[in-house]
Amino acid sequence: MNTTQTRVSMVAHPALTSGTTLHRRYSVDYTPAARTDLGLLDDGIQNDILAALPEDELAFLMPHLELVQLPFDKELYEYGEKLSHVYFPVTAVVALLYVLADGDVTEIGVTGHEGLLGISAVMGERALGTAMVQCAGSAYKLKASVLKEAYARGGKLQQILMRYTQALFAQMAQNSVCGRHYSIDQQLSRWLLDRLDRLHGNELKVTQEMIANMLGVRRESVTEAAGKLQLEGLIQYKRGNITVLDREGLEMHAGECYRVSKQEFDQILSTGMLR
Repeated sequence: MNTTQTRVSMVAHPALTSGTTLHRRYSVDYTPAARTDLGLLDDGIQNDILAALPEDELAFLMPHLELVQLPFDKELYEYGEKLSHVYFPVTAVVALLYVLADGDVTEIGVTGHEGLLGISAVMGERALGTAMVQCAGSAYKLKASVLKEAYARGGKLQQILMRYTQALFAQMAQNSVCGRHYSIDQQLSRWLLDRLDRLHGNELKVTQEMIANMLGVRRESVTEAAGKLQLEGLIQYKRGNITVLDREGLEMHAGECYRVSKQEFDQILSTGMLR
């Protein structure tokens, strides 16, 4: 087992820097973003869906996109709320939550640079869950009416959003299955991996209380699960930081709980988004 520790505080995000070539760069710049002319996409930060669009479809969206900073714990919208805007995350990571009447929450999905928040807007529907920022960062904000118009025009955006919706529902279904049929330490493994996939680092700043709330379990259960993963050399937990020591081992430990939804998103990236 490889237990070589890699502490990475940087996050990776795509940049569309030359023609239609999509590649990644690293940055630690989290300066709050102001409204931008999307001509800056040529040398700026990017979202995978936007990066995959043909030039004419991206040009239609450009005048309406606003680069905004999403602070930690910001609520973008509530369950059942009519969606006025959607968000294409870049460096931010946002959890989709189901909130009970007593205030308890359970995470039903997570979105980062690979996706879109507010996908139900294209059907004129209300929000399917509450969207809460878990990792502060940037995102492109767009009026829902503009997205609906672009979607109705057909083209690659429509194809990508249909495939993304399929993958998102697969992720939600898998989260439900994991919560019923997998151990807490397997659920914790999947939760950590879901974040690392969107942050492209090995270190997370997160409390056990937050994880317990997202998984819908007791904090003591998370403490026990984290201790087990640490004992096996998969992670190191210290003062609100979790560092993954063995990514491959963590994936093996999570098993199908993580693998199914990951494969669904990988299929989208390989067949529908990258050009």
